[in-house]
Amino acid sequence: MSVKNQFSKYAREYQNHNIIQQIVAKSLVRELTFQPKRILELGCGSGQVFSHISWEIDFYKAIDFSASMCELHPKASNIEVKCFDFDTQEFLNEIKNDSYDIVLSSSALQWSKDLSKIIKHLSYITNEINAVLFTSNTFKTIQKITKTKSPILDESSIKEAFSKYFECEFETIMYKLEFDDKKELFDYIKKSGVSGGNTSLDFKEAKKLYKEYNLNYLEFEVIFVKTISKL
Repeated sequence: MSVKNQFSKYAREYQNHNIIQQIVAKSLVRELTFQPKRILELGCGSGQVFSHISWEIDFYKAIDFSASMCELHPKASNIEVKCFDFDTQEFLNEIKNDSYDIVLSSSALQWSKDLSKIIKHLSYITNEINAVLFTSNTFKTIQKITKTKSPILDESSIKEAFSKYFECEFETIMYKLEFDDKKELFDYIKKSGVSGGNTSLDFKEAKKLYKEYNLNYLEFEVIFVKTISKL
């Protein structure tokens, strides 16, 4: 199952299964050192980041690749919601003549096939990026048991991509989300969207995981990125 489908399938339920995403979206906005007027957001989802913006804005462009998420995002005359995959040329064409005070992105850019290329193009249209990305250490124990590789970028690739075009501050945080029982924990994995297309373990693997996973929590590692200046 592609990442896109994973998010679309659970778009309505997503609100109840994205606790970590909600925490990081809130932190992302809280950490801003000024109140930007023109904002581009990548991976806007149903509007978690936008919901924390409490000041007057001139223009907000919100991008997400899931049409069902875009439908849920708040709309207004100064908000433009567009459905794009940010790895495509169409997206780059869409933003190339724009200019923003800041680019925000919460729990989305870790899916990029070419993060460095995106950052390069963003450097043409803004001086500041504040982003938070999940790293490949998310669900680390699960990967160990199932001998699978994370579908998302690792911490050093993320740092490298941003550091090519900006001087940055990085902070990596490990969150643990606890569950009352195993069934609840496994349901969460399926519906949280963090694992992307990676929940399709075959029956044998799933059974092995269910048997051997003895933690009562899931691991989520996120990296907060703040650009300081362009290189």
